[in-house]
Formats: sequence, C-alpha cells, structure tokens
Amino acid sequence: MTQPATDDDETPIDDAPRPPLSAERLKAFVDAVVAIAMTLLILPLLENVAEFAREHKGALDYVQQEGGQLFSFGLSFLIIAVFWMNHHRVFDRVEKVTNALVWLQVGWMFTIVWLPVATAMLGSMDNDATQKALYIGALLLSSLLMLVTRLYLRRHPDLHRIPSASLRRGIIAEVVMSVLFAVALVVAVLLPDVGYAAMFLLLLAGPAQALIARAWRTREHRDTGRARAR
Repeated sequence: MTQPATDDDETPIDDAPRPPLSAERLKAFVDAVVAIAMTLLILPLLENVAEFAREHKGALDYVQQEGGQLFSFGLSFLIIAVFWMNHHRVFDRVEKVTNALVWLQVGWMFTIVWLPVATAMLGSMDNDATQKALYIGALLLSSLLMLVTRLYLRRHPDLHRIPSASLRRGIIAEVVMSVLFAVALVVAVLLPDVGYAAMFLLLLAGPAQALIARAWRTREHRDTGRARAR
C-alpha cells in the first residue's frame, strides 16, 4: 500500500516559479504574432481593391488615389520586419526564459499587433497630433521594450549565450533608436508641416551608434590602462 508523502520525504520539491513558456515556444509564439501582424497590414488595401472593382476603376486609379495607404503599408511592413530581425538576433541565443522576460515580450508583441491599426489610421484619416502619437509612440514603446529586454539579459547571463560585446552593441543601438523615435515624435507633433517626415531622423541611427560605440571603446581602453598603471 502506498504511503502518503510526509514532510520527512527526501525528494526535493521545486517551488520556484516557472515561466509559462519555454524559450523555444516563446520564439515560435513571437514569430507567429509578427507574421499575423504583417499580414493584417494588407487588409485595408484589399477592401479598397474590392471597392474600386465595383466602381469599374483600373489599377492606375487605385495606385493614384490610395498612394497614402500604399506608402503607410510599405513603411509599416518594413519597420515590423526590421523589429523582428532585431528580436530574432537577440533571442536566437536565448536558451532559458523567466516570467519577467516572457512578460517583456508580451508587451513587445502588443506594440507590434497595434501597428496595423495605427497604419490604417495613417493611410485613411487626416494627420493630426493624436494619430502621430499613436503611430510613432508605438514604435518608441517597441524600441524601449527591446532596450529593457537587452538590459535584463545583460543582468542575467545564465539565460543566454550572447557575447557581452554583442549585447553591448545592441544596447547602444536600442538607446539610439529610442532617442530618435522620441525626437521624431516631438517634432511630428509640434511641427505639423514636418509631420511624418520627422521619421527620416532614423537615418542618423547608424552614424550615432558608431560614434557612441567608439567613445565606449575609448573609455574602456583608458580605464584598462589606468588599472594596469596601478
């Protein structure tokens, strides 16, 4: 007859909280969410195609009249693709996750699935301050969440096998992108004539990252030289 377990049993009980997903399932989940979000971007364009067809209008009419939506679709598709590639580069070497890391990714996915809604507004509504805040603000929040994710991974090296130099470069990149998104948001809202053209500030990301990385390396070499001198 099986005896009930007692407090004297020597079998260890793991009471540590476990994440709701494994690292591999989290990666697969993120990939699926991103793919769905990128697919949803096309839905407003499909609806407009049907309307033009009912009115017996041609493809040239569609391109001319729906140029704004086509541009916003292409822009958001590209942005989501870049965000996903950055996310993939980080999590390709993540082997374990925690509850905190999972919820950070849930927040990041929220910003991604919101973009199809903000994109539909961008292509079909008048450009006002609220619309710009909802669109560029989502991009800023997405970048900030990835920054927090990288900082979290830096503090928990047991979760991944990302080289410290690579993680440092990623942190620099996310800081630069977050600052540029924030500046673009302020410019777009305060200067309506500039509007979404403020997004061209993102072209400064590469040079800014290179300058900060060079300054960081110079500081490290200086600190190393001082330590050796002592």
